[in-house]
Amino acid sequence: MRTPEPVAEAVEFPSDDGYRLRGTLWLPADGSVRRPAVVICCATGVAARYYDRFAAWLAQRGLATLTFDYRGIGLSRHAGLRGLRATKFDWGALDADAAIRWLAGRFPERPLVGVGHSIGGFCLGCAPANARLARLLLVGSQYAYWPDYAARQRVGYLLRWHLLMPLLALCMGYFPGRRLGWLEDLPRGVALEWGLRLWPDFDRLYPWLPAARGRPDGAAARAAFAACRADVLACAAADDPYATPAAMQRLLGWFVSARTRQVQFLPQRFGLSRIGHFAPFHSDMQHTLWPLALRWLCGASAGSDAGVRASATAQQ
Repeated sequence: MRTPEPVAEAVEFPSDDGYRLRGTLWLPADGSVRRPAVVICCATGVAARYYDRFAAWLAQRGLATLTFDYRGIGLSRHAGLRGLRATKFDWGALDADAAIRWLAGRFPERPLVGVGHSIGGFCLGCAPANARLARLLLVGSQYAYWPDYAARQRVGYLLRWHLLMPLLALCMGYFPGRRLGWLEDLPRGVALEWGLRLWPDFDRLYPWLPAARGRPDGAAARAAFAACRADVLACAAADDPYATPAAMQRLLGWFVSARTRQVQFLPQRFGLSRIGHFAPFHSDMQHTLWPLALRWLCGASAGSDAGVRASATAQQ
């Protein structure tokens, strides 16, 4: 029998500083309350609609799933980006935090879990409300410290993301990602936070970034990471040039109170030549990677499935 299609509900909710965030709540058609509610945090410069297929697939299997756009991106872009004060810390401490709190209010009877893609894992870590999450699935998550890029792409990424992007952001007041065909447009602070990160400490440049509210607070970010006591699974394809084992481990190191595990997908074990950074959310993964994600979000252990290997473990 065909699984009923999920219900897609447009939602809007405020962040703590009043900024209005928009997204989509994907609801199971049968109204099931037995499985978790999921919040998905996007990659940098990727609109929430990119995750619609995965979110709908989860909802078909009983998991109410929220996708939302950070301030300045997709449905949460309300005007031009020049003058919009935002950093990736704001995306986590304000926007991801608001999404978690909104979802908790909507589904008080369900356990809450989070999925973070790329910088989305960092944003979940910065959100004080992450203490409400029982499990985190971090897919290709890292915070773009350049020595962690795959060696073959490192020089090209340095030129693109750490030279051209900050120069354009400084000159134009925002990063014109759409015009270049690379990303969604980015607020200036977000582009500078990525482009000028030349040290392993993610908050080295925080005092000089144009934050949404005051200065980005490295101590507050670290405290939010430390408050997370979830089971955290960090995973990436073995050919992901951003989320190398070193990059994933660097991010996991901030989850000092969580139970963490790190694994890699091996494309060949799934009959694929490559997966990379973005393909885990493509619909052709619904018979391979997505069932593994579903089992983890619903409480299964990690790393026991064919096609997955533990590349490093940090268990607490």
